[in-house]
Amino acid sequence: MTTVPATVPVLVVGGGPSGLSAAIELGRRGIEVLVVEPRTVLDPLRPRAKTTSVRTMEHLRRWGIADRLRAAAPLPVEHAQDVVFVTGLFGSEITRFENAFGLWTAREEIAAEAGQQAPQPLVEEVLREAAAELPTVTLLTGWRAVSVLDGPDAAKAVLEAPDGTPHRISADWLLGCDGSGGVSRTAIGARYEGSSGALPNLSITFRSRALEERELCALGVHYWVIGAEHGGLMGRLDLDGTWWAIVQGVDTRSDDVDPAALVRALAGADIDVEVLATDPWSARMLLVDRYRGSHVFLVGDAAHLNPPWGGHGFNTCVGDAVNLGWKLAAVLHGWAPESLLDSYEAERRPVAMRTIGAAGDQESFLAPSFAETDLDDGGTAGRLLRADVARRLSVKESEFHSLGLVLGYDYPDSPVVVPDGRAVPAPALRTYAPSAHPGARLPHAWLADGTSIYDRLGDGFTLLRLARDVDTTGLTDAAARADLPLQVLDLPTELRPRYDADLVLVRPDQHVAWRGTTVPDPDALLRSVVGAAGAPNIAVGDHPTFQEISR
Repeated sequence: MTTVPATVPVLVVGGGPSGLSAAIELGRRGIEVLVVEPRTVLDPLRPRAKTTSVRTMEHLRRWGIADRLRAAAPLPVEHAQDVVFVTGLFGSEITRFENAFGLWTAREEIAAEAGQQAPQPLVEEVLREAAAELPTVTLLTGWRAVSVLDGPDAAKAVLEAPDGTPHRISADWLLGCDGSGGVSRTAIGARYEGSSGALPNLSITFRSRALEERELCALGVHYWVIGAEHGGLMGRLDLDGTWWAIVQGVDTRSDDVDPAALVRALAGADIDVEVLATDPWSARMLLVDRYRGSHVFLVGDAAHLNPPWGGHGFNTCVGDAVNLGWKLAAVLHGWAPESLLDSYEAERRPVAMRTIGAAGDQESFLAPSFAETDLDDGGTAGRLLRADVARRLSVKESEFHSLGLVLGYDYPDSPVVVPDGRAVPAPALRTYAPSAHPGARLPHAWLADGTSIYDRLGDGFTLLRLARDVDTTGLTDAAARADLPLQVLDLPTELRPRYDADLVLVRPDQHVAWRGTTVPDPDALLRSVVGAAGAPNIAVGDHPTFQEISR
């Protein structure tokens, strides 16, 4: 019989990507975490998210499991890197977007990792294994939270065991990682704001021998099919004949739907199709009006819902968990005040809003909107029509090339970031220009010994020194007095132009907290970056509405 403690430092409600990432972030820092997750088995036939972004892979690298995911992934990056638009898998290629989703096969200077295609259940298996290896993390599968109560001093929950037995538990902090249908959002009085997509969608997992035996019209990691009858996208789940498809504009509630026939329509041929699973769904662009109560926080899908276009939803969830995880650990270890936690919402809500906006914009450019009856014509008329559609498809560029969003999200207005008085670069969606301005992800660099600069950062704060004559003892002494973990990392002076400062203070999440040449008041600086210097710039829950900002 499983023994559930009466109290825990951190209770994580929901063991999906958000909850597992939070547990790993906290558990690696020595924080005791209890995770409850209703699912005992992860369904490989419902792949859901398939794109692990460059930034998420960098987090997995920091946790020591990036190579583990790549080894387990059934679709190696080397197999394909392009998104290809076609009239059908056996039809004609219309256009392609190369190196989509950061799927690089050679090392790039701007990031420590390339992206990886892997079905979400597999990613969750890797995260479960990593969490189970941490002595401070307990994962209870088959358990669920049936109620959550937020209180001024602690959060309380009623957990239900697999046999239905209730267990009451109190947590210093509770992370609501229980998605759109969980109980955590109601506990803090939060509500979603936003809209849903106009077209219904049907996901299909299937197998087909023909797709292995017959030559396809192109090699891609994803195929977008612009068909005369049906449109959507599809791709391999593995190299052994298992595929996924999303058919756009199919309503299973009112249409007489034959999934196998839909797959054949996308393929453009009468092929064998063994349907393994189907899931109807609609895209949702939703964001909560507040991320926290008193001792309850919303993380991932409990706080925001993204359409899948661009592959950002799951990755945004991991970003939430990392941001909150290091801050909560700092508070529990005693080197940061509870006011640091106010910065979680101030930092992550604008990122979610921007991400939802970028993905939601693609709802206007789904496959059916490009359909043409003669698109597969083999003559001159068909070739000219395909060329015209290819030009029109340029609006899809930012869906597949979005490193400005994936790597360029920043926190320049955060209450725990110290501005340097210089202009902050305007946010970009498609292209990423490295910048070390306070709030930004630290620009990546490969060092002379072949290691990533990220591999040299500490678990706490890291002070980068890029000029040999700069004295850092004032800041290191202040950190020692505050019991704040800080290490100094000397870097080659030739890297100074990349960071544009003699000193750069980097947070545990690899974002820049401050940069400069001298520190007039080291104690005040450290108080600022841990939220002890004053009230946050943005009051919790005090936001314009989603509709006002997302347009």
